[in-house]
Amino acid sequence: MISTRPAFAAARTVIRRPPARSNDPAVVAGHSSIRKTPPPHLITLADLSPAQIGSLLQSAAAFKYVCKNITPKALRTSLGRRTIAMLFSKRSTRTRVASESSVTALGGHPMFLGKDDIQMGVNETLQDTARVVGSMVDGVMARVGPHSDIEELAKYSPVPIINALSDLYHPTQILADLLTLHETYDPAPTPPSPQGDEGSHTAILKYFQSSVDPLKSLKGKKVAWVGDSNNISNELLVTLPRLGMHFSLAAPKGYDAVDKRVWAKVTEAGVENLVTLTNSPAEALHKADVVVTDTWISMGQEQEKADRLKAFAGYQITNKMVEDAGANKDWKFMHCLPRKQEEVDDEVFYGPRSLAFPEAENRKWTIMAVFE
Repeated sequence: MISTRPAFAAARTVIRRPPARSNDPAVVAGHSSIRKTPPPHLITLADLSPAQIGSLLQSAAAFKYVCKNITPKALRTSLGRRTIAMLFSKRSTRTRVASESSVTALGGHPMFLGKDDIQMGVNETLQDTARVVGSMVDGVMARVGPHSDIEELAKYSPVPIINALSDLYHPTQILADLLTLHETYDPAPTPPSPQGDEGSHTAILKYFQSSVDPLKSLKGKKVAWVGDSNNISNELLVTLPRLGMHFSLAAPKGYDAVDKRVWAKVTEAGVENLVTLTNSPAEALHKADVVVTDTWISMGQEQEKADRLKAFAGYQITNKMVEDAGANKDWKFMHCLPRKQEEVDDEVFYGPRSLAFPEAENRKWTIMAVFE
């Protein structure tokens, strides 16, 4: 797996490019804008420190406050005259809308390129696509199938790559989950009015950076995953324990394997003691603060539907299931969407414990923070 950790000097410099070096020996003939050092990428939150994750959440909270309580016109247009290519080989609702609207709000131009729009991986290699597209844009948001695709793009791209989903990780989704939980457990107080000539966005951001610790209220919380082991649970697994949170995962036998690359991240961080892996939903849910599930049938697994529905019998989230298992009384529910009723019943999904729709909205603010 390609390590991007050395490239992250600061979380909020995800798509800012240093001046081109024309004497760079790594420059390909005819392309003088390719940098000497690799650009920073966001492949998984495992490559960010807790402090960097916290910084992104502070930035996201500031974006949200400014847009909802002041005006979107007050935002700093940090992507002015910059183009972000959105290479999506899989269909998308929340990620696409959040990404396009975020780039536009920051003054940039989102260029959506679906699987039928370009040659990526069909008549042109990923390496060639990364070099060609990267020579014309300022950043790439890529939603792919195999995780090796995002690694290949990151290896050869001269501009930053953001993982908008791969079959192994989904970092921008978990950033939204964390912001949602922060808002639930520790709502930020109203910032003071900007003083002097300082722009409102700058002033609000400084306030959140100096006065709000979005991770403090999450430490010690237990998140229980009941469902298929997939890219969402993988991202939670490599992120939550490093933030001091407990994570339990219940999946049926045959669907419970944790990818060795993911588990290597857990052991590297030394947080195995905060992880529980089980085939029992009741064990996973015991003393849980947050209950999470996702689709049992991901894109590309449609032919397995009958077998999967049979294997996941008894895994539907209901109030009775969670309460009988002994979850904490004020437990909350999360789902990254789209949702199917066999995964969670209407009483939970549309009930007062559900955070699914604030979670969906927060995709925009957290993605905006990553772009900025």
